[in-house]
Amino acid sequence: MQRQATTSMLVSSIRPLLIPSCSAKTATRRMIHSSIRVRSHENPLGIPRRNPNPAPTLPRRGAGPPQKSRIKGVKQIVVVASGKGGVGKSTVAANLALSLLTTSPLPRAPRIGLLDLDIFGPSVPKLMGLENAGDPQLSDDNKLVPLQNHGVKTMSIGYLLPPNPENDSPVVWRGMMVMKAVQQLLFDVDWKSAVGQGKEDLDVLVVDMPPGTGDVQLSLGQLVSVDGAVIVSTPQDVALVDARKGVGMFNKVSIPMIGLLLNMSHFTCSSCSTPHELFGSSAKFEKAANDLKLDVLGKLPLVTSVSDGGDAGRPVMVQSSKEGEEVRSTMREVGRKVWEWLGSRTVPDLGVRG
Repeated sequence: MQRQATTSMLVSSIRPLLIPSCSAKTATRRMIHSSIRVRSHENPLGIPRRNPNPAPTLPRRGAGPPQKSRIKGVKQIVVVASGKGGVGKSTVAANLALSLLTTSPLPRAPRIGLLDLDIFGPSVPKLMGLENAGDPQLSDDNKLVPLQNHGVKTMSIGYLLPPNPENDSPVVWRGMMVMKAVQQLLFDVDWKSAVGQGKEDLDVLVVDMPPGTGDVQLSLGQLVSVDGAVIVSTPQDVALVDARKGVGMFNKVSIPMIGLLLNMSHFTCSSCSTPHELFGSSAKFEKAANDLKLDVLGKLPLVTSVSDGGDAGRPVMVQSSKEGEEVRSTMREVGRKVWEWLGSRTVPDLGVRG
């Protein structure tokens, strides 16, 4: 078979979520565009219409929760989540993946992956400098081959969207299509492969979650054995309330919590050495961590090199500017704590899917 088949073929791997018996790039693009047109025709706002008379459903007798499994080619999984959008979760996820490269206790170079599960707002392609890297290839097993930059293997729905100069193609899908895409991103990626590299398991896969406590989080918790979760928040009560909800949801689906990470904790201007807590006192965050009986993994300051570097596809962990050193130092400490957490856990003996 032809190995150099591109993402559109990849999408043919995703064809259950797209169009039956579609082939290659054209089909993928057509599927997404037609999905957008259907949604627009059905409802110009893109909001699903509620059926005023839904068909009754009956619970299946004796049906239990789905069996969790490991992801093929991945040794351990860490999710980065937040109940609230806009708190810098994706930026933290990208920098955490990079910090795991530099703080590994392993006697060899670690193998790290980054999976973007935010279907509607994928950020990993831009953050990792892969926004216009082209379509993923397919492996011999018809699985997506991750794209790699800065030493980290990555996968995102953003790699499969129709290209345009502004890179602003929207995903306008209903829940069932979203869930199909999530399952295929979880289980139809060949994490052992990367262009020009051999086949070896990832040591850690960092998963960037979408905001909220909805279908994606529930599916991950029910289908995949996750080793730990990092919750990101800012100091405001409006963000901390949602962070508490995120912790509560992970507790319900038996995902262990590694700890809380405070982002945009403070700002230090160039003319003084006093940290200014622009978004409120970090005492609120510390109280929330204490109430939840969780460790505070770190407090990240607000610096322009983080946002500027993310926009340029160069996360702060691969920069050398003096301004970003406090962030790098904090993230290295977070990376060490995550490695320590993972090293203290016994990986459950579960089946592998993928």
